Amino acid sequence: MSETEDKMTAEELARHAEKMAKKKAARDKIMATKTDEKGLVIVHTGKGKGKSSAAFGMIFRHIAHGKRCAVVQFIKGAMSTGERDLILRHFSDICEFHTMGEGFTWETQDRARDVAMAQAAWAKAKDLIRDEANSMVLLDEINIAIRYDYIDIDEVVTFLKEEKPYMTHVVLTGRNAKDELIEIADLATEMELLKHPFRSGIKAQVGVEY
Repeated sequence: MSETEDKMTAEELARHAEKMAKKKAARDKIMATKTDEKGLVIVHTGKGKGKSSAAFGMIFRHIAHGKRCAVVQFIKGAMSTGERDLILRHFSDICEFHTMGEGFTWETQDRARDVAMAQAAWAKAKDLIRDEANSMVLLDEINIAIRYDYIDIDEVVTFLKEEKPYMTHVVLTGRNAKDELIEIADLATEMELLKHPFRSGIKAQVGVEY
């Protein structure tokens, strides 16, 4: 490398360092204004995969930090899942896990039973959220139960607005989240489907889907 090339490289590095320093200063200024803490209402929705997986990532963060948390599954039935097995086997002392559903609606084919199970799951969820010992409560696939009118959206919204403890995080997953729920959410993410292996004839696989 020539002396000129060395000099140019040094100048480029200096410009890059100056640019990054300005970015850091601007970022630090913004972060200095973010001092509040509160329990968040978090919604994961959309047709893409990863809604529950991302939610369980936050549950495992809570477990890693020694914070009490809880999970209520509204749709998934008796099928074993990696998240549930791991929590029940190793972390049941810090994370309650309740699988309240009996499978997807097309499997049960019994609306009255589905409604009853969803209502029982919602009652359990409210108890867990009210318990301020729980830092986070995950309501897995509750959006599906709301979509099929097993649970009233207005009741859910009113409860989260009026009864959720200030510092408790509540995560609600499932596609087709209602607009009313997204409106009150502090964080809402829509997973977009670009490709799915199911369309190529590949079934759900251990360690990926469950």
